[in-house]
Amino acid sequence: MTSIQYLEKQIKQLTPTERQEFREWFLEWDANDWDRQIERDAQAGKLDAFAAEALAEYNAGKSTEI
Repeated sequence: MTSIQYLEKQIKQLTPTERQEFREWFLEWDANDWDRQIERDAQAGKLDAFAAEALAEYNAGKSTEI
């Protein structure tokens, strides 16, 4: 049995309340994990090209205000 299969089996055994608690925990954990990945990418310079492109478009008057 894989880890995923084991987790699926365990999740299916949760009560509706427990599933809601798990869902809330997982969504928060996943969002925090995403934030950490963005931070690592930013520190590694992986977003520099995107920032430069956005600034160039802004400076060229190609952006609009919302």
